[in-house]
Amino acid sequence: MREPGDLDPLLARVGDARLVLIGEASHGTHEFYSWRAALTSRLISEKGFTIVGVEGDWPDCEAVNASVTGRPGAPEDPKEALNAFARWPTFMWANEEVVGFTRWLRRWNLDRDPAARCGFHGLDVYSLWESLAAVRDHLERHRPGELPTALRALDCFEPYGRDPQEYGVARRWVGESCEAEVVALLREVREEALAAPSSAEEFAAWQNAEVAANAEHYYRTMVHGGPESWNIRDTHMADTLDRLLEFRGPGAKAVVWAHNTHVGDARATDMTAAGMTNLGQLARERHGDRDVVLVGFGTDRGTVVAGDRWGARAEVMRVPPARPASLEAMLRDHVPPRSLFITPPRGDRAEWYDTPLAHRAIGVVYHPELEHLGNYVPTVPGRRYDAFLWLPETEALRPLHAEPRLSPEWETYPSAT
Repeated sequence: MREPGDLDPLLARVGDARLVLIGEASHGTHEFYSWRAALTSRLISEKGFTIVGVEGDWPDCEAVNASVTGRPGAPEDPKEALNAFARWPTFMWANEEVVGFTRWLRRWNLDRDPAARCGFHGLDVYSLWESLAAVRDHLERHRPGELPTALRALDCFEPYGRDPQEYGVARRWVGESCEAEVVALLREVREEALAAPSSAEEFAAWQNAEVAANAEHYYRTMVHGGPESWNIRDTHMADTLDRLLEFRGPGAKAVVWAHNTHVGDARATDMTAAGMTNLGQLARERHGDRDVVLVGFGTDRGTVVAGDRWGARAEVMRVPPARPASLEAMLRDHVPPRSLFITPPRGDRAEWYDTPLAHRAIGVVYHPELEHLGNYVPTVPGRRYDAFLWLPETEALRPLHAEPRLSPEWETYPSAT
C-alpha cells in the first residue's frame, strides 16, 4: 500500500454503502490523516459522498464548511478557518494534513453546482458556550422575539466563566442546573428548523441548539464518572450524522473521521461489558451492516503528537513498539508492512480475525511509558472493523499553531479519544 490507487479493494468493498467511518489509532499521526484524506477524496470523487463529518466542534467546523463549499464571505483558503481553532486539542484539526485535504475539497466543490458540494461538519458535543452564542446571534438576526430564551440560557452559564467543565463540577454539589434553559432554547429553535428544512442557516442554528442541550447533559454527567457521559457523546455524534443525512436528502452519503474507539463497533470490544456504546455500533444498528463500512488503523512504532495532561502543550512523543500478544505485535511479526486488510466473511477467514487481541489506542493525552498498564482495548478485529490499514512505522502530524518539541521523556497517558 503505497499510493491512493492501492485502495481499490477498499473502494470495491464500500460498493454502494451510504456510510464509511474511518478511524485512527491516535489523533496525532501524520499517516492516519493522509491516508484517511486519500480514501475520502476517492469516496467523494468516485462514489458521490456529500458529507464529511469529523470528531470536532460544530461551530469551528462550520467556518471550515463555509470555506470549502464557497459560501460568500467565507475565507478563500480553509487554512484561515482551521487556524482559528482555539479549544484544546487544536492539533486534531488545525494541522497541515487537514489543510491539504480541505484545500482539495474546496477545489473539488467549486467546480460543481452548490447543491452537489460536499460539506465538512463537526459531530462532537463539547462546544456548549460557542454553540449557545451562535444560537443567540442567529436569533438576534432573524427572530429577535425569541432572543430572551437564548439570553436566559447564556446568563445561566455566565457564573461559571464560560467553562463547561467548571459548570459540571459545580452541579455535583449544587442541585440546580441550566437544563431547563437549554431545553427551552432547543424546543424553540427545533420547531423553526423543522418548519424550514431547506434553510442551511436554520439547520445550523438547530444543530447548535442540539449541541447546547446535549453538552449541558454531558458536562453535568461527566463528573460522576461511569459510561453515561461517553454514551451521551457518541449518541450525539450518531444523531448529528443522521440529521445531516436527512438534511442533504435522498442520495446523501457520509464519511466520518474519528478515533478507532468511536468508529470500531463497541460490541467487538470490552466496551459493551462496561455499559458503553459508540458511533460505529450505532451506525450499524440504525443503518444496517450492508450500508455501513467501518475502517480502522493501526501502527507499531514511531512518533505522535499528544499532551501529558488535558490542556497541556502538545509535544512530539515517541511511540514504543507494541506490547507482546497485541494485534499490532502479531501484524508486525507476520504480515508485510503497509498492508490493507478487507475483512472476509465469517467462516472464510483466518483465525486471528475472530480472536480477542489487545489493540492499541492512543488519545490526545498519552504516557508511552505506561503502555503496559493501559492504551490497549481488547478487540475481536474481524467484528470490530470491515477493513483495516496497517502502517507499522508512523510519524507525528504537523500542527499549525506551534511547532511541538520532541519530548526527551515519555510522559503521557491515554485518557481522551
